[in-house]
Amino acid sequence: MDALRHEIWPIVSLSVLVSTTAVMLSCVLGMPLGAWLGLSAMRGKSIFQALAFAGMATPPVVVGLVLYLLLSRSGPLGDWRWLFTGKAMIFAQVILDLPFVICITMTAVESLPEELRFQLRSLGATPWQLRWTLLSESREGLMLAVITAMGRSLSEVGAVLMVGGNIEGHTRVLTTAILLETSRGRFAVALSLGAILMTMALMINILFVRLQKRYPR
Repeated sequence: MDALRHEIWPIVSLSVLVSTTAVMLSCVLGMPLGAWLGLSAMRGKSIFQALAFAGMATPPVVVGLVLYLLLSRSGPLGDWRWLFTGKAMIFAQVILDLPFVICITMTAVESLPEELRFQLRSLGATPWQLRWTLLSESREGLMLAVITAMGRSLSEVGAVLMVGGNIEGHTRVLTTAILLETSRGRFAVALSLGAILMTMALMINILFVRLQKRYPR
């Protein structure tokens, strides 16, 4: 039992580290872009929106393949030496999470009543104050974006396996470990890892529900 715990703990901790870092980067990049798309009235806005929504359906294995080619020694980013490292896994997850954060933030901002914008402008709100207030009113949507991105990151297997390599003690996370243990026939270990992954996903959703009740719109 102690040996199994010693084997599982590094996998769980790396999964949390990689996924949390990817989600934080996705939110830092994606929420401002989503808010900008939601508030902007520029020409060609629909093109950017279509690209963002299309990104949500991007197959993870395609992202993994492209990143593998870019990060390989013969690729244009080979000098970074990121292939088969945690950095490459975070890179892949950010690319996969970003469209979800952008689209959910954009939809949350667009769903606010138009009268609110007019009221804020009539009260003399500056453009920065206007955006900040609208984002504050969209906090439920922003929380949903974070939760969705976290769930997306924790459940990712295809892209992280291709660019991470599933190296024990270095790039092995819960999803890739489940795949490996299943192929080995170690179903008890695979089920244990699966239970941990499901528990983490459940905790994330419980946190979202509690935040909704604590900070209602």
